[in-house]
Amino acid sequence: MNKKIGNIFKGDKVIWMIFFFLCMISIVEVFSASSNLTYKSQNYIGPIVYHTGTIIFGVVVAIVTLNIPCRFFKLMTPFMLLITAITLLWVLIGGQTINGANRVISLMGFTFQPSEIAKGTIVLATAQILSAMQRENGADRKAFKWILWITIPTCFLIGLENLSTAALLFAVVILMMFIGLVPLKQLGKLVGILVFFAFLAIAMVMIVGNDTTGQEVAKTEQTDQPKKKSKLEKMLHRADTWKGRILKFGKEDVTPQEYDLDKDAQVAHANIAIVSSNIIGKGPGQSVERDFLSQAFSDFIFAIVIEELGLLGAAFVVFLYIILLYRSARIASRCENNFPAFLVMGLALLLVVQAAFNMMVAVGLAPVTGQPLPLISKGGTSTIINCAYVGAILSISRSAKMKKEPEGIKNIG
Repeated sequence: MNKKIGNIFKGDKVIWMIFFFLCMISIVEVFSASSNLTYKSQNYIGPIVYHTGTIIFGVVVAIVTLNIPCRFFKLMTPFMLLITAITLLWVLIGGQTINGANRVISLMGFTFQPSEIAKGTIVLATAQILSAMQRENGADRKAFKWILWITIPTCFLIGLENLSTAALLFAVVILMMFIGLVPLKQLGKLVGILVFFAFLAIAMVMIVGNDTTGQEVAKTEQTDQPKKKSKLEKMLHRADTWKGRILKFGKEDVTPQEYDLDKDAQVAHANIAIVSSNIIGKGPGQSVERDFLSQAFSDFIFAIVIEELGLLGAAFVVFLYIILLYRSARIASRCENNFPAFLVMGLALLLVVQAAFNMMVAVGLAPVTGQPLPLISKGGTSTIINCAYVGAILSISRSAKMKKEPEGIKNIG
C-alpha cells in the first residue's frame, strides 16, 4: 500500500510536504474568509466545496505534471509561446471584465486568465534560452537580447490590464538572468532603463488618471455629457485605479481618529486584523475583519491568516515559502544540465516573489494590487496553474539527470 502511494507522490518529499501544508492552510483560511460570499449567496458550504474541489483538481494536475519527463518541457516551449500570444491578444479584444480590467477569457463554459499561462511560458522560454546559450564564463551576450525580445511584448500585453503581474514577471526574469550569469553590465543598463521608464510611467499615470480617492462625481454629471476619451486615455483606462493606489500608498500617516474607513477600507481593516492578532491569533474561523474586507479570501488573505493564526502562524507560512525556494535551489544545484536547473529556479521564484509581494501588500509595505497569495488564496486558474508549477518542480526533482555526489553528502540531502 505504501509503495503504491509512493508511486503516486513521486519527487522531492520536502516539496510535497510544503505543498500539502499550503493546501491545508488554504482550505481552512478560505473557508473562514469567504463569509461575504456565503452571506450573499446564502449557501454556506458552496464556496468552500468549490475551492476544495479546485485544490483537489490542482493536486491531480500536479501529479500528472510530475510524471512528464523534464526533457519534454523543452518541446512544449514553442507551442506555449503561440498559445500565450493568441490568448493575451484575445483577452484584450474580447475578454471578460473583472474589477475594471479585461483579464479573463470564457471558453466552453470555463474561464481562465491568460496571464497565468503567460508567466509559466516566459519562465520556460527564459530557462531554455539561458541553457542553450551558456558558455564557460556565463551566458552569451546574445541571450540577453533574445530573452527581452520574448519578455517585453508579453509583459506589455499583460501590463495593459494587470500592471502588477507584468512587473512581477519581469522581476523574475531579471533574477533568472542574474542566476544564469548574464553579464552584469547588461543587467545594470536594463535596471537603469527600467527605473527611468518607471518614473515616466508614474508621471503619465498621474497626468492621465483622475484622482478619485477623495471626491465623488454626481451621477447627473456622469450621464449628461460623457467626456470623450483620447486614444491614450483608452489605452490607459486603468490609469485612474493606478493613480488612486499611488496616492493612497504615498500619503502621510494619519491618526486613527482621522482615518477614513470608507475610502481606505481594505487597508484599514487589514491593519486592524493584524494588530488584533497577538502571538497565537484568535483561532481558525474566528476572524472579525473578514466581514469587512471585500477580498479577504484573495488579495488580503494573509491578513486573515495573521488575525486567526497569529504571528506564529504567519511566520510558519513565510517559512514554508522560504523552504520552497531553498529546496528548489537545492534541486537546481544538483541538476547536471542547465535547463532543468534554470527552470526549477524560475518556477520557484515565480511563486515566492508573488507570495512576498502579496504579504507586503497585506502588512502595508507595498501599494494595493490584485496579486493573490500562491497556493493559499481562493482562485480558479491561478490555483490550478500554480499546482502545475509545483508539479513541474517535482518532475525535475524526479526525472532530471543529477550530479553524482559523495555518499556522505547524498545521505544528508
